[in-house]
Amino acid sequence: MAEKALIAMSGGVDSSVAAYLMKKAGYDCIGVTMKLYDLDPGCGAAEKTCCSQNDIEDARNVCARLDIPHYVFYFEEDFKEKVIDRFIESYQKGATPNPCIECNRHMKFEHLFDRAGYLGCDLIVTGHYARVVKGDGGYELHKGVDRAKDQSYVLYALTQNQLARTRFPLGDYTKDQIREIAKEQGFFNAGKHDSQDICFIPDGDYRTFIEKTTGQKAGPGDFVNQAGEVVGRHKGYYGYTIGQRRGLGISAPKPYYVTDIIPGENKVILGSNEDLFKQDLLAEDFNWIEKLEPGATVKARIRYHQTEKEAQVEILPDGLVKVHFLEPQRAITRGQAVVLYRGAHVVGGGTILGTADEIKVNK
Repeated sequence: MAEKALIAMSGGVDSSVAAYLMKKAGYDCIGVTMKLYDLDPGCGAAEKTCCSQNDIEDARNVCARLDIPHYVFYFEEDFKEKVIDRFIESYQKGATPNPCIECNRHMKFEHLFDRAGYLGCDLIVTGHYARVVKGDGGYELHKGVDRAKDQSYVLYALTQNQLARTRFPLGDYTKDQIREIAKEQGFFNAGKHDSQDICFIPDGDYRTFIEKTTGQKAGPGDFVNQAGEVVGRHKGYYGYTIGQRRGLGISAPKPYYVTDIIPGENKVILGSNEDLFKQDLLAEDFNWIEKLEPGATVKARIRYHQTEKEAQVEILPDGLVKVHFLEPQRAITRGQAVVLYRGAHVVGGGTILGTADEIKVNK
């Protein structure tokens, strides 16, 4: 009897080809689309997002073409609690979150695993560009072969149990190859654009989204330079992120960059580009996929599309993880993820609390 696979289908080309590849490999497939939120019909940006009604119809049409069942699961309340509310809370604390990581953690690899059990499915399948490899010490998460599309960074929270039951059939392909397969199979979405930005804020206006959702306006406050001098007024601290240069509205002889955000004082700290470079960060909520020997040197990535850099890692007595980069890194940002790599392997990852200097100051 063929293994049964639940395919997470967004209506895009990647998940559509993932379904095709699994069926071709002999699996008994079920297509599932998650309805996570209701997009404001007046935003005019539905083509930049996923999970719209059109995307659901696109997924349904592909399933019909593949002759596999299709279901829609409604997770709006959980998505609001686990992803949107946490996103807002993080910004209100002066951090810059990555909601895709939380969506993967709580929606795809928590709720879908539960539903897979109800439907009698052995495996969860997604269209991520990554690979699961069975190693001597357990299951490993590897980068996808298409380095430009590699999505291992947003999957670091996967556990051994989840990796054992997860398949990423696109991991050995390039994006161009996937589009070619979609064309060969006559999928109408072969040329469909990838979703962009944050799915529930397709216009990218985070401040307005937070204000509309919470019913609270962001209060203006001071821009302060490295010497503690007020150099201007900001529109609300959670509209800014570490490393930001544009949109500050300040005229100065040299460019200003956001170097820190202090929510309790409603201040945004500005400095030079040089002020953004730091070597040490602290991270919490760490998930270890592979064991790391004390004092080992790995490579670490502090944002999605950054090239990893060499770093030394120390697990502190309180469970926090200290990452020391061998060379200073630009714009280490609270709320983003730091993900550790050993070659193509993901060793583990966690949420950045801040640079070591920031932690000392805030304490």
